[in-house]
Amino acid sequence: MPTIQANGIELYYEERGAASGVPLLLVMGLGRQLIAWPEDFMAELVAAGHRVILFDNRDVGLSTHFHGAQVASPLRAIAGLLLGIGFKTAYHVKDMAQDAVALLDHLGIENAHVVGVSMGGMIAQNMAIYHPTRLRSLISVMSTSGARGLPSAPAKLRQRLTARRSKAPSRDEAIEIGRRTLELISYPDPARAPDAFVNHSAAAYDRAYDPKGTLRQLIAVLADGARAGKLASIQAPTLVIHGKQDELVPLACGVDTARRIPGAKLEVIDQMAHDLPPSKTKHMADLIISHAQRVEQGRAEAA
Repeated sequence: MPTIQANGIELYYEERGAASGVPLLLVMGLGRQLIAWPEDFMAELVAAGHRVILFDNRDVGLSTHFHGAQVASPLRAIAGLLLGIGFKTAYHVKDMAQDAVALLDHLGIENAHVVGVSMGGMIAQNMAIYHPTRLRSLISVMSTSGARGLPSAPAKLRQRLTARRSKAPSRDEAIEIGRRTLELISYPDPARAPDAFVNHSAAAYDRAYDPKGTLRQLIAVLADGARAGKLASIQAPTLVIHGKQDELVPLACGVDTARRIPGAKLEVIDQMAHDLPPSKTKHMADLIISHAQRVEQGRAEAA
């Protein structure tokens, strides 16, 4: 099982493609394991000549979980943000960015194209801010700048996502919760298999079920609001991709991210919400591949 020891924790990772390929690091979102990356999406990247690296963030999947770490409740964290009062976190998004850099170090990769979705986009942005030489380019997908005043998910969606649940759900209950969550935030793509959400939730449960780890990640995200003011320092060529139908992280968040990063290009996908819909994965891969190729051409011309 490929793991590394870094920053006092263990990270699980996998690779696709030849070691000689142009390195491309995939960073997944809140509470999601590396199995959330569609294999056909990664196959497109590999076919274009990329060495694709994916990993489980801390507190999820087969990487180290911070069991027992005391963190603020989401309500306490939000109150702290509103009142300007600090709150307890197990770690920060900057630490998660350092994890990704440590993985590149372990693999002997000087720099890579970095693709981050949702929370992964925030991690990738932190990499670009604090470790600028490690990115060939930045691709921030369905993410946000974290700036105050941006729209949040509609109240109805928030209520459905945070509905009261059993503190110790059975396997079947947990899988149903996962299925319902994915259904709420995803685009109703006709290309998606009817049992896709159930199957993915079951696989995620059996691989590593830890809702408290997701909570600890969420608190780290809430503590990362100062990132917005630092996006102007990003020098990496940047592509921002966002779904027009995203209610969890509304399109305005992607627009704001692109506005704050110098020279960033925004691509809006109409039939996409807060997910990687099967019918759009090739289009997303094509956008990333074209972006990376332009960057590589520029690097070659500058050499």
